This record gives sequence, C-alpha cells and structure tokens, in this order.
Amino acid sequence: MEKTAIEEVETEINPMRVHSVRKPVSRALGTTDVAMNYFELEPGESFSGALHTHEDQEEIFYVEDGTATFEVGIDRETVEVDAGELIRFPPGEFQKGSNEGEDRVVGWAIGAPGASHDWDELYSRAYCPQCQEETRQDVGFGDGQFQLECTECGYGQG
Repeated sequence: MEKTAIEEVETEINPMRVHSVRKPVSRALGTTDVAMNYFELEPGESFSGALHTHEDQEEIFYVEDGTATFEVGIDRETVEVDAGELIRFPPGEFQKGSNEGEDRVVGWAIGAPGASHDWDELYSRAYCPQCQEETRQDVGFGDGQFQLECTECGYGQG
C-alpha cells in the first residue's frame, strides 16, 4: 500500500513548458500499470501541448474544477469538459486538452496500461515544412526536448 497527498508530490513541468503545475502521482505511488497526473492549468495552458495520440494507451481526463477544452481527431472537433465531468480517448485517437477560459482548470489525466509511455507508440500532428501541410509525426525525446519526424517524408524537427 502506498499513500500520498497532492501537496507532497513534486511538480514536474513538460519540456514544452505548456503548463505550470503537473504532478506525476503515479510515480509518487510507485504504480506500474497505470499513469496518473494531476494538473493545474492557467488560462492558455494545456495538458500536453500538441495534438497527439498514444497507440499503446487509453487516456481518461477528469476535470475537478473549471472547464477544459479538448481538440479531438485530425479534424480537431472541439469538446468542452466541465467540472465533475470525464472524457476518454481510446488508443489511437488524436487529442489535445487545454484551458481556453479565464479561470484555472484543475484536472487529472489517467492512462492505462502502463505507468509511462512507449515512445514508439506516441504520435503527434504537426505542420511539416517539407510536405507543406499538417502530417502525422513520430515523437521522440532527446537533448531535453521533444523531437518530431514526419511519417510521410522523414523530415525531422526538434
């Protein structure tokens, strides 16, 4: 059995600096089969920073306070999730959650299976200068930053 309080979990910021409070609760609890992160998003901040998908993990977001706005799918359908509501993304569905309002959003991101991502199963949607359009991008991490590579032409960014 492991127990912790949110106040005791250290804040770890995404390398893209897209939020000011992210607490990896699953790490504090020592989980191996589920990922759980606590977020506080100021206006304009996001959970992850970019439209992305996990081929190996489904994600559930619970909004505890405020209203989070999610872009869903490659057509970027907009869905608002209010306090007390949840939204689920199956493996392979592109999504991005953010705070588009004026008040702070408090929320939780829960992913399973696994307490961390398999980088070979994480993809983003981003503009490719070579293809001159938004394309599916492989996501890697190196030198302290995310690195993208277009799956259409192989152009690397990062």
